[in-house]
Amino acid sequence: MTRIIYFSRDYTTHDHRFLSALAKTQHEIFYLRLERRKKQFEDRPLPGEVRQIPWAGGIKQVKLLDGPKLIRDLRRVTKQVNPDLIHAGPIQRSAFLVALTGFRPLVSMSWGYDLLQEADQNWLWRWATKYTLRRSAILVADCDTVRKRAIELGMPDERIVTFPWGVNLKTFIPGKYPPSSGDQFTIISTRSWEPIYGVEILAKAFVKVAQKHEELRLIMLGNGSQARYLRNIFMQGGVMNRVVLPGQVSQNGLPRYFNMADLYVSASHIDGSSVSLMEALACGRPVVVSDIPGNREWVEPGVNGWWFKNGDVDDLSKTILNVIAQRQKLPEISHRARRTAESRANWDDNSKTLLQAYEVALLNVQQ
Repeated sequence: MTRIIYFSRDYTTHDHRFLSALAKTQHEIFYLRLERRKKQFEDRPLPGEVRQIPWAGGIKQVKLLDGPKLIRDLRRVTKQVNPDLIHAGPIQRSAFLVALTGFRPLVSMSWGYDLLQEADQNWLWRWATKYTLRRSAILVADCDTVRKRAIELGMPDERIVTFPWGVNLKTFIPGKYPPSSGDQFTIISTRSWEPIYGVEILAKAFVKVAQKHEELRLIMLGNGSQARYLRNIFMQGGVMNRVVLPGQVSQNGLPRYFNMADLYVSASHIDGSSVSLMEALACGRPVVVSDIPGNREWVEPGVNGWWFKNGDVDDLSKTILNVIAQRQKLPEISHRARRTAESRANWDDNSKTLLQAYEVALLNVQQ
């Protein structure tokens, strides 16, 4: 039986997904949490088979000055648990701490933003990124865009395992598609209200399009640091009564909201294989996404969705207007969206690739 420590920044929906899959294997799984941020990410408990490790981290938000204490206690943890392998990410946080302890083998997992954005934040983050990659037996990436960036930062291609994280296709299923002749046309957004996700771009575009289409509605799930800014946009645009803000919604509740919408929109500036995009596709929602490399790997214009110029409010407005104008075609595009998810985003299939990455890492150590 292989003993594995799964070490992540916080406890999110994605962590629950990975830990649930690992709990079903023959491996002995331990969970290590780096920090506890103010925002609650996941309210479901850990799978019963997973043991959480008490240690110096996982109590509060971590600061740079906490580093020495965390490294010392991480060494204690690895000596106590004696794992065969540590799976850790994001790169500059959890994986970096493991690399500093000298533990091998390390399977580093990129969360997308760590390599696509934070690796270039400053010289220190860039050094930490390269240091961690050099000491990783395997890097797990969720898309070709992240893989290419890792190679640019010095990670050998043969030590990168790439697969999209995927979604539960039995939970995220299409409902009846909103009729094209209906009185309302509803857009949905499920991204966090943070600058990286470009939600203010969507808010401004919605105001512009809503002035021309009284039937337009917006469901905007989540919350975040831009809450006041977004509400001001809607209030000043005179559309607040056409926006639904349900707040944070559980994983089980998400499919219902997706299936209330005609169109999913993501204006994210940086993404790998976006899980929220995959959830929308799995629910058969046509999508409009920013024209960035990660999204281009999933969306084919006119087939299962459309692109718009990243950060361009006017182009997003025009794209939404174009979709509304051809709404009679959306049921067909909905069908193709679901097929995209079925062929590439099946979590039951994709999660098996992680186990293969573990096997390669352990084999490399033995050699």
